[in-house]
Amino acid sequence: MSDQAFVTLATNDLYGKGALVLGTSLRNHKTTRKLVVLVSPQVSNNMRAVLEQIFDEVILVDVLDSKDSAHLAMIKRPELGVTFTKLHCWALTHYSKCVFMDADTLVLCNIDELFEREELSAAPDPGWPDCFNTGVFVYRPSTETYNELLQYSTEKGSFDGGDQGLLNSFFSNWATADINKHLPFIYNLSSVAIYSYLPAFKQYGADSKVVHFLGKVKPWDYSYDPTTRCVTRDSDDYSTIMHPGFLNLWWDIFTTSVLPLLTEHGISKETSSGAQEEDKFSEAVSQLSITPPDEVVSSDERKKKWEQGQADYMGVDSFQNIQKKLDAYLN
Repeated sequence: MSDQAFVTLATNDLYGKGALVLGTSLRNHKTTRKLVVLVSPQVSNNMRAVLEQIFDEVILVDVLDSKDSAHLAMIKRPELGVTFTKLHCWALTHYSKCVFMDADTLVLCNIDELFEREELSAAPDPGWPDCFNTGVFVYRPSTETYNELLQYSTEKGSFDGGDQGLLNSFFSNWATADINKHLPFIYNLSSVAIYSYLPAFKQYGADSKVVHFLGKVKPWDYSYDPTTRCVTRDSDDYSTIMHPGFLNLWWDIFTTSVLPLLTEHGISKETSSGAQEEDKFSEAVSQLSITPPDEVVSSDERKKKWEQGQADYMGVDSFQNIQKKLDAYLN
């Protein structure tokens, strides 16, 4: 299948680490397709050399930035403007069909069957299901589509300032035209959805094929102790949480397969993250036992926070506590 490929994007060395774990997970699950990574000039030469160990092609591309600070401010993610760079994937016309995957995704099994789908096939976004999430999608490279996307981005921009708003507007009939282009959610399972709809995760989670570490905090923002298999993070921000099993899996792959390659090319933990990191981590995320300082919250206040998407996932609304209540109810 030399004319089909999985494609990802790294805009800096941090996302380079994510791409390496993603590529390794695809290799581990015996994909028969080519692996391609697009890299921006911000990715260091050493990181590119490591990426060449995992990917069949490492392609340097120019950064495309929406520079839409107003819309990006609405989602509190100013860094997502550069995700327009993703549009370069349509220029890979030496491939007949591709599956794009964000560098913060992780493959849990072989997913080569996605190449049986047509453009534009994607899973619904957990925040607004009539939109597709652009972390995983099937597409056909095309010079015509590439030029149309560039023109569309210039003339109409994006409703969220990033690639997701742009692509949903461009492929505007996705929600209604062809249900066969709706990928099952297990191909793009978000860590946010796991906790917002725990019963469904309990029912279908074992069938997950791709996990997507959505949100501002990424797996590489944590630290990992390979001896205890404990993932930790030095932060008092409880607004973003990831399933510990998936986090541990990401770090297992990074520690065993990626870190030796980085070390071999002279990339230390500090330089690969782009900043000096202090090894002082106090919150043990792997056990989901982090509890912020006690705070008395009334039932009405707690209900209001839930409705606003501000559940206390690390405290009374933690995975363990919700599961206990579900088990008690079901029993």
